[in-house]
Amino acid sequence: MTRIGIIGRKCNLHYRRKCLIRLVLAILCLLCLGGTFLLSKQFQKAVPEIFVPAAYLAGHQPLDKSRHFLKDQQKLEAKIKEEFYEILDQPPLKRSQLIDEILPQQSDDNDQQQQGAAPPHLDNKSVGNIKLPLGGHADNDVGAEKRRKKIKEMMKHAWHNYKRYAWGENELRPLAKRGHTDSVFGTSKLGATIIDSLDTLYIMGLETEYKEGRNWIKREFNFDTVIRELSVFETNIRLVGGFLTMYAFTGDSIYKEKAQSVVDKLLPAFNTSTGIPHSLVNPKTGESWNYGWASGSILAEIGSLHLEFSYLSDITGNPLYREKVQIIRQILKKIKKPNGLYRNYINPITGKWGENHVSLGALGDSFYEYLLKAWLQSGQTDEEARQMFDNAMLAIIKHMVRTSHNGLTYVSNLVYERLEEKMEHFVCFAGGIFALAAKSRQDENSAKFMEIGESITNTCHESYVRSFTGLGPDSFPFGQSGEYFEGKNYLLRPETVESYFVLWRLTHNQKYRDWGWDVVLALEKYCRTAYGYSGIRDVYQKHPQKDDVQQSFFLAETLKYLYLLFSKDTLLPLNEWVFNTEAHPLPIKDANVYYRPALSVSCQSKI
Repeated sequence: MTRIGIIGRKCNLHYRRKCLIRLVLAILCLLCLGGTFLLSKQFQKAVPEIFVPAAYLAGHQPLDKSRHFLKDQQKLEAKIKEEFYEILDQPPLKRSQLIDEILPQQSDDNDQQQQGAAPPHLDNKSVGNIKLPLGGHADNDVGAEKRRKKIKEMMKHAWHNYKRYAWGENELRPLAKRGHTDSVFGTSKLGATIIDSLDTLYIMGLETEYKEGRNWIKREFNFDTVIRELSVFETNIRLVGGFLTMYAFTGDSIYKEKAQSVVDKLLPAFNTSTGIPHSLVNPKTGESWNYGWASGSILAEIGSLHLEFSYLSDITGNPLYREKVQIIRQILKKIKKPNGLYRNYINPITGKWGENHVSLGALGDSFYEYLLKAWLQSGQTDEEARQMFDNAMLAIIKHMVRTSHNGLTYVSNLVYERLEEKMEHFVCFAGGIFALAAKSRQDENSAKFMEIGESITNTCHESYVRSFTGLGPDSFPFGQSGEYFEGKNYLLRPETVESYFVLWRLTHNQKYRDWGWDVVLALEKYCRTAYGYSGIRDVYQKHPQKDDVQQSFFLAETLKYLYLLFSKDTLLPLNEWVFNTEAHPLPIKDANVYYRPALSVSCQSKI
């Protein structure tokens, strides 16, 4: 009984509580319904603010979505698009105005060039109004056109991942997904990949990507902020060369101004007793010096300024830049050369040779390249340069070119009169240079130069096909009983495909296109990553380790030469353009309307 009474009281109390809870819930439901009705119109006004998130930069988290006023939201988006639209996935507002500013509609003449017609011969006043057509020049060969499109896709993959993970940095580390601070430019954020890649983007017709780069240069590039030492050589061939090419392509004054501003900061390196520049300069302080390991300034570096400095003088009207490189030329012309060979080092104070080391590869290579190309750039009027080139090549052929036991032609380094029985990947550019020399002037050396050019290119091809990856090692020594290859690493280098391109243009031998496509397949298999391209550490391994660096020259040179290899000859024809040693094409004087010389020459130096 007791138990029954207690349970009855608890049940009665539980019933009253349930009624109270139900009453409270009913009141709350009525309040919610009323609130919904009253706020319905206000909700409609809030929809744009709720469902239109703020724009955000590629590779970054979205901005705070808790902005409560549409007007403020619109201001924010407008500011982002104004300042940073070059790195947004969507084009900016008033895009048509920006296209008109950067890439105005092509004239009928330019449309004809797009189809492969020769550029019009215009007077100097009208040259400033023309632009090289962006894209075009498809090959009639269906297979070649498909390959061109593949290489274009590779360029987009490399560019978009650089943009996403290293925008404004010099290079990308595709595995770490961040900028590469151990590059030749160190921690100075100069956007080297942007400047180096711009002309490749342009000739491929990648308009959106080109505008992204162009506007970063316009808004962000500032050489005045650099406070550490830089390589005069690397800065010249990558940055100055890139700016000058884009000025030739477009006539856009921003590129000329940027090129001149950079070169002016390099000029203190020339303040030596001989006028031979040091290798390194601090743009902020003007201090300059050479590498501690080098017995002087490096031949390839002081000899690879002529194309850019000469062209800069012509488009600015300031003769100072050409005068600087002419001083170097005269010293190298007059200095005594044992056996006719140029050594790799020269003292900028005494003007005398450093160590007895001669190379057509690293430390020497592009000096010889620029002698031939200075002659070509001048419209073949710079006979001094051509004669120096011919003499140097004949001496190298005599003292440094050898044939292996199995018939492979190679070029050794010469160290203290002793041949090093190996050839560097750097030398592979020489195949194209010898062939270009042979075809550009017919004389008693032509047949010999052509034979050596083709033979060197074949040796470089062999170094590729004899590796497991199909990519060539950095160096390949030759033994007494025949040739063997090592050197192991491949750093996305362009020299071999450069020679494939030049020899294709000069001979139209299908094997050069076939060899180039083999390189494309190897790059895709062993160097491509989900976030860009990387060099590999051992070309002989089945699963080589990647070095995690997407070199800026991969976009500037390797992909450009591969793309041109499968393009029509009318795209940057070799009788109108010369390529600097970073593959930036510069126009040939009196043969190319894009040369764009200044209307008047100033005798005043700005320095």
